[in-house]
Amino acid sequence: MVTILHLFLSTIAVFVTGYVTPGVRVSNFTTALIVAIVLGVLNTFLRPVLLFLTLPVTVLTLGLFALVINTAIILLAAEIVPGFFIESFWSAFIFGIVYFFVNTFLYLFA
Repeated sequence: MVTILHLFLSTIAVFVTGYVTPGVRVSNFTTALIVAIVLGVLNTFLRPVLLFLTLPVTVLTLGLFALVINTAIILLAAEIVPGFFIESFWSAFIFGIVYFFVNTFLYLFA
């Protein structure tokens, strides 16, 4: 039950963030659900590998390179999911930051 609640909250976060962030378009709620699932899978399996491979750069930049990895994962999700469009790298970067804050805010009430 908790997993379904978290998936629902992540879906709402994707939908709200897509509406607020310029250069990002989420076509409907079903697309937001699929984006939430794809981001969850990519963050579970791909993110740790990328963080490990880029560990020296991440340490050298004091962790800021992790934001670039997050942006790359969001851009990959936009390529995978039809109906989820991101115009540029900076739109994806802003989407990642806003998504983090919206998701954190929603999880406070869960």
